[in-house]
Amino acid sequence: MNALMVGVDAGGTGTRAVVATVDGVVLGRGQGGPGNPLRHPSAAVSFEQAVGAALAGQDASRVVSAGLGVAGLTGLRFADYSGALVRLGVSARLCVYADAVTAFAAGTTSDHGVVLIAGTGAIAARVRDRQVTATADGLGWLLGDRGSGVWLGLSAVRSIAVHWPGTPFASAVASHAGVETVDELLAWGNRTTPDQYAALAPVVCSHALSGDPLAQSLVDSTATELLRTLDELGPPAGPVVLAGGLLSGRTPVSAALTRALARRSVSHAVAGDPALAAARLSLRVDHEPKVPLDGVSPPPIS
Repeated sequence: MNALMVGVDAGGTGTRAVVATVDGVVLGRGQGGPGNPLRHPSAAVSFEQAVGAALAGQDASRVVSAGLGVAGLTGLRFADYSGALVRLGVSARLCVYADAVTAFAAGTTSDHGVVLIAGTGAIAARVRDRQVTATADGLGWLLGDRGSGVWLGLSAVRSIAVHWPGTPFASAVASHAGVETVDELLAWGNRTTPDQYAALAPVVCSHALSGDPLAQSLVDSTATELLRTLDELGPPAGPVVLAGGLLSGRTPVSAALTRALARRSVSHAVAGDPALAAARLSLRVDHEPKVPLDGVSPPPIS
């Protein structure tokens, strides 16, 4: 029987799992809820849901390696995740990585370089030998995450509050918030969640592509903030990988940042599937976890 590997990408807005053969043929995918354990107490439940869905119709006993790339790594309780695998019939040990590591590996085979992630949050990280050696930003939406989806959505609300109502873009933001007056928008903005702000990012990008000047200025500001975060790490030694929902797809933010990198003659790659990258990383380490949690290497699953 062919051996299988499991990989999971657990981010702020969702958890995505993949089951594949060891030569990379994807056999199943699954999704779960938000996966950042620092912000979501049910992140381990989302992990189990996603892996369970990906394993549907497969023999879990064939899984020889399992990898997890996770945002909010310091909040992860290893036993919750290893226990989930046991319940699903997976006996392979779980290798846990910072999401920056799996995002970087999703864009290059190099063992060192820089990854810039802009999704719900935003961070730049130097990666070497499957470890994060330095970071810039990644401070959370209240203290940083400049250029993230939350930052872009919050910037839109702030701008629309000043320019109310006036434009189709302003109306789209109001519709997203379910409000009809600027006072209602202010009330919504002061009680809403980071994920709801991040959900506004596609609205901003859509109107920027349609030529709205305010939306375009917000997109340009987002790219500028991300470039500043990248610069905080100094000149990149090795490839630069762009990852996260704002940078790995064809978004105006990605286009603006790519133009800025081209002006600097900085080559870059776009990350592919970080869940599949997590699976491949776990396969490469001979089942020995590389990231200690709370200073202690996770125990083998028994």
